[in-house]
Amino acid sequence: MKRSRLFIFSAPALIIYLACAPSSPNTSGVFSTAYFEDVTLTHLPQAPNLHSLDAAFGDIDNDGDLDIVIAVENDVNRLYLNDGNGRFTWKQGVFREVKNDTEHVRLSDFNNDGNLDAIFVAEDDQTPELYLGNGDGTFQDLSDELPSKSEGNGLAVADVDGDGLTDILVGNSGSKGQNFLWLNNKLKPGSFSDRTKSYLPEINDATQDIKLADLDADGDLDMIVGNEIPPNRLYINNGKGNFTEKSNQLELLVPLHTREIVLFDADGDGDQDILFANLTNNGGKWDKDPQARLLINNGKGFFKDESRNRMPENKFSTYAANVIDFDGDGHPDILLSAITIPGFNADKVRAYKNNGDGKFTDMSKEVIPEETHGRSWGICIGDVNKDGIPDAFIGGWGTQARLLLGKMPRE
Repeated sequence: MKRSRLFIFSAPALIIYLACAPSSPNTSGVFSTAYFEDVTLTHLPQAPNLHSLDAAFGDIDNDGDLDIVIAVENDVNRLYLNDGNGRFTWKQGVFREVKNDTEHVRLSDFNNDGNLDAIFVAEDDQTPELYLGNGDGTFQDLSDELPSKSEGNGLAVADVDGDGLTDILVGNSGSKGQNFLWLNNKLKPGSFSDRTKSYLPEINDATQDIKLADLDADGDLDMIVGNEIPPNRLYINNGKGNFTEKSNQLELLVPLHTREIVLFDADGDGDQDILFANLTNNGGKWDKDPQARLLINNGKGFFKDESRNRMPENKFSTYAANVIDFDGDGHPDILLSAITIPGFNADKVRAYKNNGDGKFTDMSKEVIPEETHGRSWGICIGDVNKDGIPDAFIGGWGTQARLLLGKMPRE
């Protein structure tokens, strides 16, 4: 993910505790609101200069709790093991001792042996990595068996052809920005064949994210592609993994530089809507409108941009977003990373509350501890301390990754 290195040496942002943002530290180093405890100092390895661009929760060692696999830019990828209470320890020597320009990670059981596996993609050095899990916190490195290399940025894994095996979609950028589709081999699960030419339209994009969901209610997984060079795209699956572009079904009112897509039922009508999280520029001058855009599905795979009436206005840039019901009301709320551009300066993570009909209110002051601040990246959601309440791991570019333990607020 190319960006100007000029900003590495930016001065740390000053944290100011405001009365209107009731975040209170205690003697253990935990910062708390009614909704979250930021337990970064006590529960995560401290790595304030690490580029943790993406992360995924999964039970890597089969002990019944969620561990964290982290895609690290220009350093070795990491595995943090959970002690069962949401406290994490870095298990070293798990992945290749190489410092690739890694961008994304996804977990799935690719070879159907009951253990989670990991796939990483990398941008500048074009070195994807594939690891088959042994179920004990170790992996077999099968990276050299992947079909091809590319300037990988986006990544999605799911069964797109209906054969019961997890396939891989890679979003590419650069001069050869054709995205890849690698189908899992029925005769040798966990190995992949490149079916790009016969299954994907020939389009050279600058893709930063790919997400899959059944968008037209026909029972198979369709695809949304987010690009840093407009436009974003919609592809409809024929049920066998063959995708046809239907981007005319997306209402794209302004040019977008999209970094993450979230597919979820925002308005509670039973179908999947689209959130595009956007930048103005990747660390440069003000360019495109970074407003988060919410597109509502009509139930048949046609999407209307209703951001003006449903989303708070934002001028910050967003590299990551995810949904979490932080107030326990049964409606999906949103967490967004925030970076101030121009300047590429650290900012506070944002929280938007859903009113149940897909209209969102900025509740960041009440919900997010003031310490949850940085150049945030790669938000993943899961219950890491097994209390039945969702938690959030938030990566960071050159700033400390954060861990928020969810609390059930009392009215």
